[in-house]
Amino acid sequence: MKVSENYYDEVFQFKGQFDIPSCCGLKIKQKDGRTVVCVTELYQDNPGTSVTYAGKELLIQICEAKNLDIEKVVYLQCNPDTNSKLSFYDEEYFEVTFQNGDMPQYRQVTSNEIKELL
Repeated sequence: MKVSENYYDEVFQFKGQFDIPSCCGLKIKQKDGRTVVCVTELYQDNPGTSVTYAGKELLIQICEAKNLDIEKVVYLQCNPDTNSKLSFYDEEYFEVTFQNGDMPQYRQVTSNEIKELL
């Protein structure tokens, strides 16, 4: 399952769980005074932790590497369409917020919202 490069602008290297080298697709857009950060699962091209399991630590690493204010970031996770017959590989986007410390809260984002954000 190769992920189309249409989903991301660059491959971002990060330290995953237990400091395992990991990577994800990354797209950053400025929109209405906010910064939209979208990370994309790369499936078999990622040797380590998935974006979902990387949690808030991935967002922190991106903000540090790209000099972004974490308080002004809209953080999205993308499960890209891989043209698989398995439904859990269908395209989905989630806005992720971290309330009560590091516990993620997920809200599925509609295709219309994604068009506006990205």
